[in-house]
Amino acid sequence: MKLIIQIPCYNEEQTLPITLRCLPRELDGIDAVEWLIVDDGSTDRTVRVAREYGVDHVVQHYHNQGLARAFMTGLDGSLRRGADIIVNTDADNQYDARDIPKLIQPILDGRAEMVIGDRQVTTIPHFSLVKKILQQLGSFVVRKLSNTSVMDAPSGFRAMHRRAAMQLNVFNEYSYTIETVIQAGQKNMRVISVPVRTNEDLRPSRLVKTVASYVTKMLLIMSRIFVTYRPLRFFFFVGALIMLPGVLLGFRFVWNLALNVGSGNVQSLILAGVFLLAGFFVMLSGLLADLIAVNRKLLEELRSRTIRLEYHLLGETEVTRPRPATDKNFDTQGFVENSEKSRIA
Repeated sequence: MKLIIQIPCYNEEQTLPITLRCLPRELDGIDAVEWLIVDDGSTDRTVRVAREYGVDHVVQHYHNQGLARAFMTGLDGSLRRGADIIVNTDADNQYDARDIPKLIQPILDGRAEMVIGDRQVTTIPHFSLVKKILQQLGSFVVRKLSNTSVMDAPSGFRAMHRRAAMQLNVFNEYSYTIETVIQAGQKNMRVISVPVRTNEDLRPSRLVKTVASYVTKMLLIMSRIFVTYRPLRFFFFVGALIMLPGVLLGFRFVWNLALNVGSGNVQSLILAGVFLLAGFFVMLSGLLADLIAVNRKLLEELRSRTIRLEYHLLGETEVTRPRPATDKNFDTQGFVENSEKSRIA
């Protein structure tokens, strides 16, 4: 059983050493613990620092591509190196690495495929009251959209079984946290939360520039994911809202016609027809989107099977591909991989 701890990094030469010094090299129930750094186009000494501190694998983007892309690159890199469990954490040492055993235990016990670390945001002293309220509200919405019991959806401290990692595919380029939870819930994965501790804030968040921009982007991500996975429900709801004024105006026209009031209120009838037709076409769009969603699910299943074949994991017995002594560096899709064991220069 191999566990790989992945850390997306962008100009983290100051905080990365603190994070790495806290990471474990041995865990109960795990045969091998390895570290993987995703350098997202850093312009400082992040990669050199990672190698000085004994990081096993370094994956580098040619240029900065964002946290979500770095996260997915890390998953791919971890799976290619035979990871059975992948733990994701931040380079700024936000999360207490001593809680990694708690994070992976539900996966070892077979109770979960994805485990999210619950920071218990109401107890974090450096979080403002507004941020705490928004975090709780956002997690509540994600729980409803994903049909999971995740208490801290924006938490990046999480563990995944390799089967779960192979099914995830992040669409947006901003953040992976919300989208992966909703995807996991919609794919009927077993997702649970465990309470974890946090460390003192070492630097301001690079993801949250302002509260307003963060909330706006998260709402857009949640809306996009819901439309992607529940198009029929979404478009039927929107269509019903559009048709409601038409129904009311139509009822008004019939009522006045029955009472012989006025000249028939033809304007109400025309406007009712416009609303009803608009709502009907929105619902029709929902039917078409639902058919497209069926094709998307088939493509996702094909992608998952392709990945399993690529990693030699297809079939009832999943065999972890042995890690070669050294891998050659190679360029693909804008990143460079280095799998050699890092050593102090």
